[in-house]
Amino acid sequence: MNLPTIKMPGRRFVIGLPFTWLVVFFLLPFLILLYISFVDMGNDISPFKPIWDSSTGLLHLKYENYWTIFRSAEESGQLFQTIYIEAYARSIAYALATAMLCLLIGYPFSYFIARSPASVRPALLMMVMLPFWTSFLLRVYAWKGILADQGVINQVLLALGIISEPIQMLYTNVSMLVGMTYVYLPFMVLPLYANLVKMDFRLLEAAYDLGTTPLKAFWLVTVPLSKAGIIAGFMLVFIPCVGEFVIPSLLGGPENIMIGRVVWDEMFTSNNWPRASALAVIMIGLIVIPLAIYYHYTGEAAEPRH
Repeated sequence: MNLPTIKMPGRRFVIGLPFTWLVVFFLLPFLILLYISFVDMGNDISPFKPIWDSSTGLLHLKYENYWTIFRSAEESGQLFQTIYIEAYARSIAYALATAMLCLLIGYPFSYFIARSPASVRPALLMMVMLPFWTSFLLRVYAWKGILADQGVINQVLLALGIISEPIQMLYTNVSMLVGMTYVYLPFMVLPLYANLVKMDFRLLEAAYDLGTTPLKAFWLVTVPLSKAGIIAGFMLVFIPCVGEFVIPSLLGGPENIMIGRVVWDEMFTSNNWPRASALAVIMIGLIVIPLAIYYHYTGEAAEPRH
């Protein structure tokens, strides 16, 4: 007796799940943002106005939502001299600085955990992830208490006689970088550890046998082999830092306005959803397009040539 063959979805099902997730939770919201970014709200409250005129068959797209980001509405306004471009530049600069600080601090952490005995690695990883057990907002507020004029650091320095008056640390560039580095450091440590723990450390022993110094062996062997982890950690830190809103609002000063705060103000204060959507679309493009170009060329370079 021949039993009927049951065909399992198998490979298509496994591949289809992440693609479905990306379509539902990334592509569709992005298309909604793109749609709203071309809407002319006028004096209406709802941003979901039709942009297609069924009687004439024409699309009514308000390109000014994008144009005013790069040039002010005044005729004498100079190109790229707007608060939005300044916010973009400031956000990218802070994100790069935060990613570099996380890399400088996180690499030794990851290397130490990867070289530790296997029995203690879970405990060390748990210590890295321990801050996630506390609310993100509470952790940021804790730094306000640490960096304030009457905070922990100033009180200790005053008690030791190192300073005679409190140092202004809160609402500065330093406080923003400290808060963002602290919050996003685990996103650098974990991918670096995942890459370094798979490394064959016998390669370092071979380099030592060939007369290489430890520092040169680290630079020529360890760093190139951990390139994938460095790039992954850098992207995991850089991308959310560009659109960060909470940390600049709580730890940054009034002059440190990043693009996340600008989008918030445009959407919820000015009720200008089209411009806020246009700002978000450009921010996504600034992140996704360079990544796509990078992975395109690195993918071609990795393909074997016959």
